[in-house]
Amino acid sequence: MDKPDCDPAMLRRTYAQFPLINRAVSGWHGIYRRLLRPRLAAIEHPTLLDIGSGGGDVPGMLTRWAARDGLGLRITAIDPDPRAHDFAISRPPLPGLEFRQAFSSELVAEGHRFDAVVSNHLLHHLTAAELAGLLEDSRRLTRSLAVHSDIIRSRPAYLLFAAGTLPFFHRSLIRRDGLTSIRRSYTPAELRAAVPPDWQVVRDSRFRQLLVRGTDD
Repeated sequence: MDKPDCDPAMLRRTYAQFPLINRAVSGWHGIYRRLLRPRLAAIEHPTLLDIGSGGGDVPGMLTRWAARDGLGLRITAIDPDPRAHDFAISRPPLPGLEFRQAFSSELVAEGHRFDAVVSNHLLHHLTAAELAGLLEDSRRLTRSLAVHSDIIRSRPAYLLFAAGTLPFFHRSLIRRDGLTSIRRSYTPAELRAAVPPDWQVVRDSRFRQLLVRGTDD
């Protein structure tokens, strides 16, 4: 998916199928209930930034859950890839959700701040320098909480995903890129060693971990 010469039809089908995968394995409803909602409910007119939002299904879910809970949440979802941005803005619009084609560093330069910053399955795509930049941008962009969710690399995760997706997704990149993502991901120990000490690695499930920073800056 990251390759600029990726087949555009397969890429769009992949973005269209992401909601199936993310609803099944990403765990964002639990993250919203346990970490995000308690913080955001205590803030008048809360705001959230989703970095690397891809096709836009995760910020869409967060927007709907927050609306159901009456939070008045406004979400900005950013991705620098024009293909992802074009797909995201083609989705039916949701009140309170805005998509931008941008890097997090651009929002830092513009002086933006948000009550929460999140990302989904982004960390394993980054080089060491890019990871350091993301965490510094997150620190500067959030007033309250940052939560980066990612896969845990393990042989059982690889084998289960390979078997579970084998009958499906033959006309998209879900299976191929998913297996590559598992191979590229961190173990909890590796992630702890790669990040500053003010970030906490939380094992959210057998196959998923959260990188969390709470702040009162």
